[in-house]
Amino acid sequence: MKVAVAGCCHGALDKMYETLELLQRRHNVRPDLLLCCGDFQAVRNEADLRCMAVPAKYRHMQTFYRYYSGEKKAPVLTVFIGGNHEASNHLQELPYGGWVAPNIYYLGYAGVVQFRGVRIGGISGIFKSHDYRKGHFECPPYNQQTIRSAYHVRNIEVFKLKQLKRPIDIFMSHDWPRSIYHYGNKKQLLKMKSFFRQEVESNTLGSPAASELLQHLKPTYWFSAHLHVKFAAFMQHETNSKEELPKATKFLALDKCLPHRDFLQIIDVEHDPNAGESLEYDAEWIAVLKATNSLVNVTQSSWNMPEKNGLHAKWDYSVTEEAIKEVLEELNHDLKIPCNFTLTAACYDPSKPQKNMEPVHTINPQTTEFCARFGLTDINDRIQQAKEEGSGRGEYEEEEEEEIDSTGSAEEPSEYNTDNSGLSSFNPDEIMLDEEGGDEDLSTCSVDPSPDHPPEFSTSFSDIRIMPDSMAVSSDDAMDSNNEELDKSGGSKQVEEKSSTERSLKRVGGDENGNSGIKKIKRRNQAIYAAEDEDKTD
Repeated sequence: MKVAVAGCCHGALDKMYETLELLQRRHNVRPDLLLCCGDFQAVRNEADLRCMAVPAKYRHMQTFYRYYSGEKKAPVLTVFIGGNHEASNHLQELPYGGWVAPNIYYLGYAGVVQFRGVRIGGISGIFKSHDYRKGHFECPPYNQQTIRSAYHVRNIEVFKLKQLKRPIDIFMSHDWPRSIYHYGNKKQLLKMKSFFRQEVESNTLGSPAASELLQHLKPTYWFSAHLHVKFAAFMQHETNSKEELPKATKFLALDKCLPHRDFLQIIDVEHDPNAGESLEYDAEWIAVLKATNSLVNVTQSSWNMPEKNGLHAKWDYSVTEEAIKEVLEELNHDLKIPCNFTLTAACYDPSKPQKNMEPVHTINPQTTEFCARFGLTDINDRIQQAKEEGSGRGEYEEEEEEEIDSTGSAEEPSEYNTDNSGLSSFNPDEIMLDEEGGDEDLSTCSVDPSPDHPPEFSTSFSDIRIMPDSMAVSSDDAMDSNNEELDKSGGSKQVEEKSSTERSLKRVGGDENGNSGIKKIKRRNQAIYAAEDEDKTD
């Protein structure tokens, strides 16, 4: 079957689906499935905009609300993960995944589903070590800290995914697995994005948690976004025994969704011709959720997952074939995910803007139904109970960001020795989430919808690239031809001015590095958007 893969959507659903329709008209190619690797921005109304961690000037309603209201319907089944620029309050309603609109499915904090026999997994958010070992404690209304920590990857989600034993066909993460750039054309990458050099050379670019999952899951395909650059790699995994067959992962990072940018990829994936046409639960994943349910935590205290270190009575939560069989029997062997989408918030009305709409903590009926069906803890219900009991477990204590070392939490060291959720170098294709004027950021938004007129597309049709089955990229030399195409598609036209790359970025609170006297770069969760000149032409 044909699978379309998109990078950061940034709420431009009309643009994305129009591009797919253009693909069908011009090339007679119709994807069976669309995957989006984060920054989807499922914004329903003005309150959702307040829960999106971007400066106020970048808060635009875009077009998702039209699909949420039913005015439009996604023309192809769409499955996405969360990034670091989302309506966090909306996605938080569906920690185990669910429908955000008809035909548009969110995988949750982490999840695995099946479509036509193809196993598709993913993990939402980006890595930040000082939040990695906390529970999911955040809830709206968010403050300056929780509006960001809400989308930070947690160790429990990585732990759950590491319990999987059956092969994964496709996996998605928003930020790149750390070190993946060593398996592709680094020279071309650094030519296009010279400001990556420091992280690449120190091997700190990307997520160590995603790298851990890549080495464990060994999926056939791994797709990412976040850094707004097209990059392919081919990773041959080491075998654990002579009997084990060698495995390899074809990695692809996608550009952001903009006209004249190579933001869509079409791949052919082997599927089960006898499988149904509906999105389905994955029985092993459901069994893992049931097995790890006792580990659910809604506090902000740092804690470690069980491991074989003498401190835990149980550390292996992988499931047996018998447990998987029990799940199948519970479902009467009907794994179809019910189409139970429900409106849980008012939809944006362009004729009646409500700029003062406040976000509220919502218990989504889909999550309630899912948890009841499989005997799982409803995380949001647990947070709500904690708030009502006055325990404070669901509230974020104010803490000075500058007092948190970038290598871990304030209380305990992180299991990873570096903290990287993006770039520490200045990126002309990004903007920093400046804490100054933060209160204004949480209350200010623009509700101007995107234009109703379809965008003008390049006659060269560079928005889409159809990838052959092989997608073979095994070395820097083999990558040269692929990345030469990126130059043609406009990806290498980014201008990196020396004065920009040498700019000293300030850390929150204006901390100084006592050793060098130079202001330390604060590795904030960076808003990755188009450069100003691209925005003007969009």
